[in-house]
Amino acid sequence: MTIKCLAIDDEPLAVRKIGSYIQKTPFLELVGECRNAFEAIDLLNQEEVQLLFVDINMPELNGMEFVKTLTIKPYIVFTTAYSEYAVEGFKVDAIDYLLKPVDYSSFLKAANKVKALVDLKTAGSVETLSTSPEHLFVKSEYKLVRIELNDITYIESQHEYIKINLINRKPVMTMVSLKAIEDQLPIDQFMRVHRSFIVNLKKITTIERNRILFDDKVLIPVSDQYKDKFQKYIDEYFI
Repeated sequence: MTIKCLAIDDEPLAVRKIGSYIQKTPFLELVGECRNAFEAIDLLNQEEVQLLFVDINMPELNGMEFVKTLTIKPYIVFTTAYSEYAVEGFKVDAIDYLLKPVDYSSFLKAANKVKALVDLKTAGSVETLSTSPEHLFVKSEYKLVRIELNDITYIESQHEYIKINLINRKPVMTMVSLKAIEDQLPIDQFMRVHRSFIVNLKKITTIERNRILFDDKVLIPVSDQYKDKFQKYIDEYFI
């Protein structure tokens, strides 16, 4: 399993160096190199990224402020030339802190910390999910909970957890990745429409401006990455 990464730094040489480190590390995958936080925000709306290497000292919106704006936070490794930011960095749950100029051995040490967390989470998810064509079992609050697939309206990623929203029943939270549960669901009934959302196609009643409306109050966006696939479904089944 590879970990999808994003390098963010306003210094061209610095962002290219981190990008090259990501590319030479077998268990990492470079999704993109961004020169500022706003480029990163745009890319995060299109791609599922698990790890950010973020420079702190950037114009307009610095790395620390950028991370605090994220609703769903990937793993974070900060990079900076100023050591006084270290304590503040760990206050926002950063995995590590790399002082510039960053050498590969320090980079790899930080990457291995993230890999250990991802491996632990993946190992836990193997026993978390159990499925049949009509239902699945998930581990929630130390119990195995049976969920009928037809009762699911949509599934939402919430960093370490997913929230399974159900008809006439409170949502179920379980510690597993959105990708892991996506792989277990029937593709003719469920579709990923955003890096943070999977929807039950059979429960869609209203679509407006590339957004899916559930329960007359929940609007789920369809991102550009999944727009063509979703439009194909609409064209095939909607009149």
